[in-house]
Amino acid sequence: MSANRMPVLFIGHGSPMNAIELNPFSRAWIEIGRALPRPKAILCVSAHWETSGSSVTAEESPRTIYDFYGFPKELYEVSYPAPGAPDLAMQVQGMVQAPVRTDLSWGLDHGAWSVLTRLYPEANVPVVQLSLNRSLTPQQHYDLARQLRPLRDQGVLILGSGNAVHNLRIMRWGDSAYEWAEEFDRRVKGWIETRDHDALVHYERAGKEASLSIPTNEHYLPLLYALALQERDEPVRFFAEGVTLGSISMRSVLIG
Repeated sequence: MSANRMPVLFIGHGSPMNAIELNPFSRAWIEIGRALPRPKAILCVSAHWETSGSSVTAEESPRTIYDFYGFPKELYEVSYPAPGAPDLAMQVQGMVQAPVRTDLSWGLDHGAWSVLTRLYPEANVPVVQLSLNRSLTPQQHYDLARQLRPLRDQGVLILGSGNAVHNLRIMRWGDSAYEWAEEFDRRVKGWIETRDHDALVHYERAGKEASLSIPTNEHYLPLLYALALQERDEPVRFFAEGVTLGSISMRSVLIG
């Protein structure tokens, strides 16, 4: 392994409130941020940026996007003024075989900044976001992500931000998780531990637990982006886990 190879992260981001509330999940993000080597830049794949075709942000100064409503005023006052990285955006365009457009308007959505404000609170590491192309299958997303592997050897931290289980339509307050959510979360953990990426890509084969856990797959896909970057025999570690609000998995994975 290259001495400069960066680890890869997948973070189950859950509620944007994790950006301002201290709880077991946000504390775990803080701790992993302190343990990581400092990256030259960050490439983030967030559940909250879906596009027709693939896009990559290329702003010099990406804005903080408040893509949610009904939360406390304090959350809307959070700013994450990290610089952009137009050179990295152009590099991503050159690495990916399919066309990738540059985007100068998106910025950083809460899937990115609510996590990054815990990982790198000084906002001094350049950040680029790569969108989720709605027209791709899970296998095609996985294959696209594999093309990004050389970035790790250049000191780029690749971050997937989503949730392995994410069903907002039937979430419930309190600590009681649905049995199917816990069961599917355990399956995902097992597949990751045994490196069964085929099962992870073709999650729909898991039946009812999968369909309830992933009614739409935009929150699941960032996990595939992280796992596609795993090298042979490269270790994985779960630094946060648990199902909250009944139907949201907070499982977070460190690769490398």
